[in-house]
Amino acid sequence: MFTKILVPVDLAEPTFAAKALRSILEYTRVGEAQVRIMTVRQLVPQMVTEYLPADFSREAQSEAEKSLEDFVANSGLPKDRTTTAVRIGGVYHEVLDEANSFGADLIVVGSHRPSMATYLLGSNAANIVRHAPCSVLVVRD
Repeated sequence: MFTKILVPVDLAEPTFAAKALRSILEYTRVGEAQVRIMTVRQLVPQMVTEYLPADFSREAQSEAEKSLEDFVANSGLPKDRTTTAVRIGGVYHEVLDEANSFGADLIVVGSHRPSMATYLLGSNAANIVRHAPCSVLVVRD
């Protein structure tokens, strides 16, 4: 039985995460699994930040936290065992780092159907599967 489940969410495409969440609801009902829902904000290039308002980063962080909280509120997950995290950086690096710091024993990732581009270039889900310190469940569209 899994006790610490990490679910990365792309707030731009929450339908993938919604399917991933449905796959773990039973773990949260039957067991005492803790769930961490996380998202990763992309780094803004230094040359672009000159043209952004001074509080852009703080506002973007706040907006991501609010969106993630709204997502969790509508997820059906137990509130007392669900936490959130917003990180900044490369997606799969941050997911793997969060898995280590949270002590996850399962990462549940929503994924697109594979295409030629992902076979040649790789995808975040593929990199997570390859390098994860724990089991990974990939939920396809």
